[in-house]
Amino acid sequence: MSAAKRLLFLLNDAPFFVSHRLALAVAARRAGMEVHVAVPYEEGPVAAIQAAGIQHHDYPLRRGTRGPLGELRLIIAMARLMREIRPDLLHCVTMKPVLYGGLLARLMKLPAVVHAVTGLGYLFLIEGAAARLQRRFVLALYRFALGHGNSRAIFQNPDDLELFRQHDLVDPAKVVMIRGCGVDMQIFKPQFGEAGLVVFPARIIGDKGAREFVEAARLLKQKSVAARCVLVGRTDPDNPTYISEDEIKDWQQKGDVEWWGFEDDMPALLGRAEIVCLPSYREGLPRVLIEAAASGKAIVTTDVPGCREVVTEGDNGFLLPARDGAAIAAALERLLGDSELRQRMGGQSRQRAVAEFSVEKFIAASLATYRAVLPSGTLGP
Repeated sequence: MSAAKRLLFLLNDAPFFVSHRLALAVAARRAGMEVHVAVPYEEGPVAAIQAAGIQHHDYPLRRGTRGPLGELRLIIAMARLMREIRPDLLHCVTMKPVLYGGLLARLMKLPAVVHAVTGLGYLFLIEGAAARLQRRFVLALYRFALGHGNSRAIFQNPDDLELFRQHDLVDPAKVVMIRGCGVDMQIFKPQFGEAGLVVFPARIIGDKGAREFVEAARLLKQKSVAARCVLVGRTDPDNPTYISEDEIKDWQQKGDVEWWGFEDDMPALLGRAEIVCLPSYREGLPRVLIEAAASGKAIVTTDVPGCREVVTEGDNGFLLPARDGAAIAAALERLLGDSELRQRMGGQSRQRAVAEFSVEKFIAASLATYRAVLPSGTLGP
């Protein structure tokens, strides 16, 4: 095998890297690569990264807007980091790393790039002249960023890919479809949930459908349906659809929902749930729904890109219109009142997760993508 090549992951969130990409980083290291990850410092996740033998680099990429000067400083920091590490392969994950990392990879003539398009975000959900102008600019940036001569673009769902094809943003020969990041089926296993426990496991923001979940919980309460509806996740002040802690606490005080905050132990949390509910407006492909399916749960979610990759209507859950709390409430009421339906859907979820969404499948597909852009013999088995 040739000398070890350097792989650099570029992301914006350390917990996200640990939950979604750390297993891949470890697999790449075992296959002979020197692996680096650039992500803003957070003590716990960075400790996990370093314990896995991955080299961590702190840099100022965080979610949220920062103004033109802030964005310029970020790009300069990225360029310095790339010049220091000199990666043989750059793996960019989420929008800004893809846009800025891809731009720099071309200008600095890095040997190879892999882009992970993990969803299109808030900008592609809003309307108006300003939003259309911003989208036009962002799409132009995508076209340049994805134009590296030796690159691959990973998409998680066909809807996002179709949008990129319609705008001629990516060479079809450089496209790879990898549906989600996979989960460990030995860690996420079917368990009997607590009676009536309905869990919303996501950041508490508008785009995830948090308000629709609360509306559904209120409707169930008004109808005296035996349900315990729980929000499990952190707030996200950098997100344009941020929901304040005061508003969440007000929901709690009124008895609409409970809020358990951020949860590290997702296998235990999902094991406790009877039903998992994510009324999101749009996703890349939400890992938490794969985790819920692997845990053998019936799922209530929305018929939007990403979510419909995990759930089939009437099979392992319900797919409902986005922004419709009443439809969410009706589906939850039906499931809460029919244990046989919950069990059947939960069984179908587990079968689908094992067949389609194992972490082994994700790692194998990702390493195959690396091999497509690296010199022969770079990666071992």
